[in-house]
Amino acid sequence: MLLPRILAPVRAAAKSPLIPSSRVLDVLRHPNGSAAHAPAPALSFVRHASHQAQGRANGAKDGPGKRLGAKKAGGEYVIPGNIIFRQRGTAWFPGENCKFGRDHCIFATESGYVRYYKDPLLHPKRQYIGVALEKTDKLPYPQNAARRRRLGFVAVQNEPQPKELDGQTVVADLQVGGATGSETSITATARNATTLTVGKGYAYRHANYDIGRVAERANVQVKEFVPGDRWAAWRKSQARKKRNEEAKKLRNAGKKSAKPKARKRRGP
Repeated sequence: MLLPRILAPVRAAAKSPLIPSSRVLDVLRHPNGSAAHAPAPALSFVRHASHQAQGRANGAKDGPGKRLGAKKAGGEYVIPGNIIFRQRGTAWFPGENCKFGRDHCIFATESGYVRYYKDPLLHPKRQYIGVALEKTDKLPYPQNAARRRRLGFVAVQNEPQPKELDGQTVVADLQVGGATGSETSITATARNATTLTVGKGYAYRHANYDIGRVAERANVQVKEFVPGDRWAAWRKSQARKKRNEEAKKLRNAGKKSAKPKARKRRGP
């Protein structure tokens, strides 16, 4: 990079007819504007560092530990959301009633007891962390065992029994009887108000038929709705609005109204 700078005075001296000297030292002195007795120019070839060579400019970056590892021991009770194990990577996998976090941590999704186990049927080498719902349970659960559902329910096969009433037969919650008005009709059948049925979300509630006739059984009298004349109602509302406007004008008659501000013209 410095070679063109060194040769520039030499080229300038070679083109100039005023310097007959053939010595290179005199040629270098003439472009620099020095006299004959001036000392020779000193050329330095020192290259300085453009960036720090080693070490950190902002100090050492040895951050604190991330506290990885097991947070709950085997057999310890946990609730949904408790972190059981923190890790980098997938040394452990979530098993029964557990899930992965976005940083590969494993947390519980149900209340129960922590279990560290292996499941050869699922994977021959992986290690799993699960939550057993009972303290005496062992993981993994048998493949075809009944699973606990929400609210602690267990799936049980239900075999409905046919019900027989006087002159009626109940088939799939449909009552079959005589014609309307007869003793065996649906409307004439007495219904038990204390019977609760299972609705959506495993919630017990009264049947819609019982809910709709609570007021009737309590002898609650409701005032009958009588539709009015809509045309007359509209005329009354218009007259009322007109009276309100006139009253407002009378109230503001004695007050001095502020003059509107003059608008400034914009532009040239």
